[in-house]
Amino acid sequence: MHKVLALLLKDQIMANIHINIGSNQNRQQNITSAISALRALFTDVVISSVYQSPAEGFEGDDFYNVGVNANTDLSVKDTAKALRDIEQQQGRDRTQPRFSSRKIDLDLVLYDDVIDESANLPRDDILKYAFVLAPLAELNSELIHPVEQRSYQALWLGFQSSNTFDLSQYNIDQVLK
Repeated sequence: MHKVLALLLKDQIMANIHINIGSNQNRQQNITSAISALRALFTDVVISSVYQSPAEGFEGDDFYNVGVNANTDLSVKDTAKALRDIEQQQGRDRTQPRFSSRKIDLDLVLYDDVIDESANLPRDDILKYAFVLAPLAELNSELIHPVEQRSYQALWLGFQSSNTFDLSQYNIDQVLK
């Protein structure tokens, strides 16, 4: 009896994850398709506002970025692979330079409180880019960054006061209708 209960509990252990979706090519369609794929793969999907920002590190069209909270029973490695698979299905060309236009970009930003440098968790972009931190703080204002030991809301307030950036926030239902 205890073995059965242990197996049932093991199957119910879910990790809380945060994913950042970005696109600057056919943004509405590509982000909508990515969200649909995430909803099919993960549970308890919650989506942030849409954040528009200029391309960083190259000349290109503005990006839309969306934060997604979800739950998964996949490992870190399998979650990252699933995100790469979605990108590939949507036509992401990984032979392009890191800083270039893209159809879709799905980045695993958080996986519970896991700190894993080889997997870039928590993703270092959290502290570098408004388009990553803003949706994260919107959805997880009270959650504590596992390395910085500050809430995402506090990190966002600090970021806003010490950085110059161009970021516009839109209601997702208005942008991705």
